[in-house]
Amino acid sequence: MLQLVLDLFGVAPAAQQSEAKATPALDGCAQAAPQLIAKEPAVSLDDALAPAQFTHPRANRAIHFAHARVHYEFQRGQRRTIGFSVGADGLAVRAPRWTPLHEVEAALREKERWIVAKLGEARARHERIESNRIAWRDGATLPFLGQPVTLVLDPRQRHGRGGAVLAESDGARVLHIGLPHSATPDQLRDTAQAWLMRQARRVFTARLDHFAPRLSVRWQRLSLSSAGTRWGSASADGSIRLNWRLIHFREPIIDYVVVHELAHLREMNHGPRFWQHVQSVLPDYAERRVQLKDEAVPRW
Repeated sequence: MLQLVLDLFGVAPAAQQSEAKATPALDGCAQAAPQLIAKEPAVSLDDALAPAQFTHPRANRAIHFAHARVHYEFQRGQRRTIGFSVGADGLAVRAPRWTPLHEVEAALREKERWIVAKLGEARARHERIESNRIAWRDGATLPFLGQPVTLVLDPRQRHGRGGAVLAESDGARVLHIGLPHSATPDQLRDTAQAWLMRQARRVFTARLDHFAPRLSVRWQRLSLSSAGTRWGSASADGSIRLNWRLIHFREPIIDYVVVHELAHLREMNHGPRFWQHVQSVLPDYAERRVQLKDEAVPRW
């Protein structure tokens, strides 16, 4: 089974990790200079110019760079080179068992700009995800196919107990939830999720049926997943598995994941021929792939 991997909730498809070996030269972005706001005298100059702090929850070593203090997870193992990865938790460093610590620190300093830039990107992504956290109450909003939908508790809604119906009002989309105004946040969340999953199956099925003939493949079965780090997977028997949370995104991004998995029914790898199949139906797949990585899934 091949899997399209992305950190969903990691800060990170969602999550996704950036990795570098100690030997290649990787350009990073210098950390932006902090801005001083004259109207907030409570912020001292020392505080404003203080180095950024990044701490891995399992940190067992630390290094002080010029513009950042990084507490990272360090492990030794069966590998030939020093490797770095920046993921949801922060910086993790792996090194061969025989590598002296001073060589590990030297490698970190050599990649200082890359490490600090990636940690900054991870933090920004985490903040963006947190700002998208759904407040499960009457009037809350969530994205559906890339557009906001407002949740409205509507006991009069007649499409079954606890059902939901999407409607438009003055150009805005409203999801009428058939629950009483006394419904708990958990009840509202579960009802909204059930509706989203039904929509996901409907939309994904339609897109699979649309693209399968164009790739000259036949898919056999669709299942929905709630994986934290995978958007989809495909098996040689024609089974397709897609993360239902894709329904939050615009259709062009959903189509990229659908085509990616269908293309695996032609090539069970990520070699050049695989990407040729993807490009044959989505010439702009690379742009969509970047957009998928940049998407922030709402926090549930």
